[in-house]
Amino acid sequence: MSFLQKTDPDVYGAVQSELGRQRDQLEMIASENFTSLAVMEAMGSVFTNKYAEGYPGRRYYGGCEFADQVEQLARDRAKILFGAERANVQPHSGSSANITAYLALCKPGDRIMGLSLSHGGHLTHGHKVNFSGSLFEAHHYEVDRETERINYDALRKQAMEVRPQLLVGGSSAYPRAWDFEAMGAIARELEIPLLVDMAHFAGLVAAGIHPDPVPHATAVTTTTHKTLRGPRGGLILSGAETGKLINKWNFPGTQGGPFVHVIAAKAVCFLEAQGDAYKKDQHQTVANAKALGAALVERGLRLVSGGTDTHLILVDVTPRKMTGKEAEEILESVGITVNKNTIPFDAESPFVTSGIRIGTPALTTRGMREEQMVEIADIIDRALAAGADGEDLPGLRKRSQALAANFPLYPELA
Repeated sequence: MSFLQKTDPDVYGAVQSELGRQRDQLEMIASENFTSLAVMEAMGSVFTNKYAEGYPGRRYYGGCEFADQVEQLARDRAKILFGAERANVQPHSGSSANITAYLALCKPGDRIMGLSLSHGGHLTHGHKVNFSGSLFEAHHYEVDRETERINYDALRKQAMEVRPQLLVGGSSAYPRAWDFEAMGAIARELEIPLLVDMAHFAGLVAAGIHPDPVPHATAVTTTTHKTLRGPRGGLILSGAETGKLINKWNFPGTQGGPFVHVIAAKAVCFLEAQGDAYKKDQHQTVANAKALGAALVERGLRLVSGGTDTHLILVDVTPRKMTGKEAEEILESVGITVNKNTIPFDAESPFVTSGIRIGTPALTTRGMREEQMVEIADIIDRALAAGADGEDLPGLRKRSQALAANFPLYPELA
């Protein structure tokens, strides 16, 4: 980064500091991952200079022949990867993919029904502070109080009472696999579309580990980072007729010019995700989450829903007489990055919470396996037991740093 270093030492310094943070800490935010160097090269390419409003073959700007090429590659690879008829690769994010899909499938003022944010859903699934809760009449289903899992019979009963115009599936902090066949049956019975947001577990779907929403949903949205391990961006999958509406609402409906450099990086990601090494990593991601969860349970911590089927676990920290906010800060001090998170029926506010969300994608990408998850569980347990001012914290930080050093970030550059 010699040009950046010379032109703007302040930004260069921030980049180097962030590199050090990612390299030296254990990144366990469930929604984060490390892209390949190939993805980053495409993301930082000259395509960042190009405007390309419209779609391949139908642009509002000249000079788009190579932009058309990479967008068509991304489209075709996404369709192959997920078995979809149509793929729109232009959304800037998962949220922009969702607003496009909402407007394609229903109209402002319609009733929508998604998983409650405090029970593992997402802001864009109808929360009142988000566009989805402002533009639409939002209703929410919750997990069962005893099992902390979705009860699809109860969901169906609620849907029959609410009569939404759109049913929404998907989550950001629900550790269990979804039954999309049941969701699709409910939507068909109501004669309404089903929208599935698979942003968190798209990589698991691509690898054949998680149930596939594509055969059951009218449209499927996702981010292209998280488990999918691509650049930060969005993607919408659908059938042919729905795809026409989605294209219209994406451009000119909700966006202008697409980020061609990001689309190029998405194309690389979708190619990588078709490989055997990628699929192996996705299986390992789930195995690591299960191993980490089991090791934490052995040390007296409680997992929401009793475990996980995916890449994340949700840990209730109230038995340790602390909040999620306190737990997040303690773990940060020993070099483990997680996030505070509400748990179902949480008595604390979303700014405090009673839980922490922990994910395994990023550390799996670095090469860590079950043995390292047990080591991390021990560090987490001891750090939470020590508390914010515990004498053991410096030693625990050394342990986490040593673990990170044994699994270098981007060993190709070492």
